Amino acid sequence: MQRGDTMGTFQDLRIVDNFYQTSAFFPMPTVLVSTLTEEGRTSIGSYSLCFPYYIAGKSSYAMLLECRNSSNTAQNLLRSGTCALNFIEDGRKDFAEAVRLGFPGETCDEKMNGCRFALEEGLAAQDGTPRPLVVSKAFQVFECTWLSALENAAEDRARMGQRDGVEPPYRDFNGITSRYGCHFILRVDRILMKEKQYRAIVDGVKAKDFPRVPVDYGYRDSTHFWYTRFRRPVAQPIPAGKAADVDAVWFAANRIDPDVRFTKEACRSLVRVPRVFLRAALQGCVDWAKANGVALLDETHMKEIQDKRSAEKRR
Repeated sequence: MQRGDTMGTFQDLRIVDNFYQTSAFFPMPTVLVSTLTEEGRTSIGSYSLCFPYYIAGKSSYAMLLECRNSSNTAQNLLRSGTCALNFIEDGRKDFAEAVRLGFPGETCDEKMNGCRFALEEGLAAQDGTPRPLVVSKAFQVFECTWLSALENAAEDRARMGQRDGVEPPYRDFNGITSRYGCHFILRVDRILMKEKQYRAIVDGVKAKDFPRVPVDYGYRDSTHFWYTRFRRPVAQPIPAGKAADVDAVWFAANRIDPDVRFTKEACRSLVRVPRVFLRAALQGCVDWAKANGVALLDETHMKEIQDKRSAEKRR
């Protein structure tokens, strides 16, 4: 690798393929992606380039998965359109197995022979769509469907065994995007959560409730994958000086909608919302009030609104 030019206290490093690991130190998740083979069996591949994509304001939520277009995972997704993103906890043996499952060049049957992860049925299959099994040991699972209609990516076809790359044309953001690359925009159909983490999200999270999530740095030096062990998370309070004046929040709140009013006590719960997000937060409160027949929002209502899992608690 070339030594870059000096720029102040930094070196200008040349950017090369797979820049996130060859030209950078970039923390990533460790995700086991389960898909369906042509015979309907579950296969697992390990990935780290898997991130939230649609997070708010859309009709659905989505993840983005990036992978080689010749990989078993890509080929299975191009054909079947469904997958499960399985998030595992920190453990040397489990990470070693994730590395084995992520190494290219083996068939699905070869990878799954002797796989140390037990599998079970998820919940999304209840709609009758064939779905891969999920990893029993995962602390959470996203069961997903590829949004193949975006950019007409459904026209892309699986080409199992094609290792020399795919000829153009290529798509920009969904489907086969380069000679060797694939992007999949995956609608999140269900989020499955183990009891401990489920209870933490519903009842209020504490440091002890966080799953032991490893941070992956990828394949760096031709001999090793690198990751860091989990350590106890630290909570950092929002700076007190960032809080808005309650009168200012109250003034803004009562101008959102003529049919819904806020008490000043209700607005106290919103003083730490960053100003750029305040209007959206207030609009969410108004939408909740109208859906529940409430004309005057007080602090009791705000507590119920802020508990985003209140319906699950009642259930």
